[in-house]
Amino acid sequence: MSETLRKIPAKAPIADIMAIYREDGGVILQGVLSPEEVATFNAELDPVVGDWKPCGETTEDPYMLAFLGSNTKRLDAVVYSDIFVKEILNKEIINDLSFAVFNEESGDYWVCSSQVIEIGPNSTAQPLHRDLEVWPSLFLPLGPAGPEACINFIIALTEFTEENGATRAIPGSHRWRDYEDRGTPEATIPVLLEPGDALFMSGKVAHGGGANVSSDQYRRGVSFGICPSMLVGEEAYPLIVGTERAKTLPKRVQKILGFTSQYPKNSPGIWQGNYGELSEFLGV
Repeated sequence: MSETLRKIPAKAPIADIMAIYREDGGVILQGVLSPEEVATFNAELDPVVGDWKPCGETTEDPYMLAFLGSNTKRLDAVVYSDIFVKEILNKEIINDLSFAVFNEESGDYWVCSSQVIEIGPNSTAQPLHRDLEVWPSLFLPLGPAGPEACINFIIALTEFTEENGATRAIPGSHRWRDYEDRGTPEATIPVLLEPGDALFMSGKVAHGGGANVSSDQYRRGVSFGICPSMLVGEEAYPLIVGTERAKTLPKRVQKILGFTSQYPKNSPGIWQGNYGELSEFLGV
C-alpha cells in the first residue's frame, strides 16, 4: 500500500496544519529538523543506542514483548539529551501546535513522555492502540466527544519506509464512536517520513509501529507526547532532570518539563511550592 498521510511544510501557517490534523487525526510535518540537526542528534545517540539492549532482552511478558518489540530498542528519558531539551522541545512549531490543541480546551500543557525508538530487522508490527490509553478509565469511555488527552510528535531520524517499520495509522479513527475498537492492520496506512520530518498525531488515533521486514535496516525516531498539565505524565521529569540542570534550560522548556506552576483552564494554579510559583520556590 503506497497511500500515506497528507504532508505539509513545518513552516506552513498553524491554521492550515490544524485543519488537516482535525480532519485526519494526524499530519506529516516536513522539515521539522534540518539535515544538520538530524546528523548532530544521531551522532549524540549512536553510542548510547548502540549499547542499549533490545526489549526482547529486558522483558518476558508476552503482551509487553509484542507491544515493545523483541528487536526494538527504546531509550527512555531522552531529556538527558541537550539537543532534545534545548533545541527540539524549544522549537516554535512544537509549542505553537501544542498551544493550538490545548490552550482553549485545557489550558497549560507539558511533556508526558519521550523515547528514542529504533525498530530493528525482522520485527513484527506493534499491536494497534491509542495513546490516550495511558489514562484508559478516563478517556476511553468518552470516545470522540472527550477532550484531547495527548498529542504525539514522532520525528524521523532515519527514513521511515513501509519495509523498515514506518508507523502505521488509521486516519479518521479519532472520530470513531467506540474507542475500544482499535481497528485492524489491514485498515492502516504507513506514515512515510524522510529524516527530519515528523508525524503530528492526536492521542485519539489508532496506530502502531510497523513491521520491519528488512534484513539490515534500523528505523530510528524520537517520539514524545504532550498532554494537558492537569494530567500526570508517564515520566516524572522534575525528578529525572533535576533543579540544577533545569536552570540551564530555556524558560519555555522549564515550564513544559514541570519546573514552573501550571495553569489549567479556569484554575488559579496547581503544581505550586508553598502556595506560590514553583519556579521561585525552586530557584530556577
